[in-house]
Amino acid sequence: MLAQKLAVVTGAARGIGLAVARQLAAAGCTVLMVGRVAEAIENAAGQLREKGHDVLPHVADVTDASAVAALAARLRREFGRADILVNNAGVLLEPKDFALPQAASVFVVDPDVVAATHACNALAPLRLIQAITPLMRENGWGRIVNVSSSLGQLSEMGGCWPGYRMSKAALNALTRLTAKELEGSPIKVNSVCPGWCRTDMGGKDAARSADEGARGIVWAALLPDDGPSGGFFRDGQAIDW
Repeated sequence: MLAQKLAVVTGAARGIGLAVARQLAAAGCTVLMVGRVAEAIENAAGQLREKGHDVLPHVADVTDASAVAALAARLRREFGRADILVNNAGVLLEPKDFALPQAASVFVVDPDVVAATHACNALAPLRLIQAITPLMRENGWGRIVNVSSSLGQLSEMGGCWPGYRMSKAALNALTRLTAKELEGSPIKVNSVCPGWCRTDMGGKDAARSADEGARGIVWAALLPDDGPSGGFFRDGQAIDW
C-alpha cells in the first residue's frame, strides 16, 4: 500500500525535512518535497533521486496563500491525491544563543518577529491543512504530522523565545482542533517533537542527528488504522501538552 501513498513534506531542502523525505521514500512513498528556494529544493530532490528514491521538488513559500493554493492545485492535477502531509517548515527568528537567553526575552523581542514566526510555524500549517485535507477525504485515508517542539509545551513552559514558543503552542492547539473535527474519519493528525537536532536551527551542539529526529515524524506519518490521533509524541511515545 505504501507504494501508492503520496507524501507532502514542507521544509524538505535540508535538515529534518530532508531526512523525513528520505525515510518516507525509503518506505515506499512518493514524496513531493516542498521548499522555498528553487535551487536548494531541486538539489535536495536530485540527491535523493540519485539514490533511487521516488521524489519530486516543488517550490513554494508556505506563508504565501497563493503558493499553498497552487500546491494543492498541482496535487489534484498531477496525482489526484495527497495521503500524507508533514508540516515541517518552521523558523526561529529570535536570537538563538542558548547561553544568553535574555537576548530573546519576552520583554525585548520585537512583536513583528513574533508575528512573522507565527505566520510560518502556525498559520502556514493551517493553510496547508485546509488546502490538502479535502484530497485526503476524497481518497478515504490521510496522515497529518505537525512538527512541533518541547519549547511549545505549556506543561514545561519556560521564559524567552516568545515567538517560537507561542507559535509551537498554537501549532499544538491546531493539532487538537483538527483531530477533533476529523474524529471518526480515516484521517489522523498528531504533533511530534523531534527533539533537539543538529540542524541549521538546532546548531552543532544538539544531542540528536536529523535522521534520529525524523524517525518519530515518519512513525506518525505511517500510523496504522488503529493508531492514535490528536496526540503529542516524541519517539512514538506520548508527551505532555
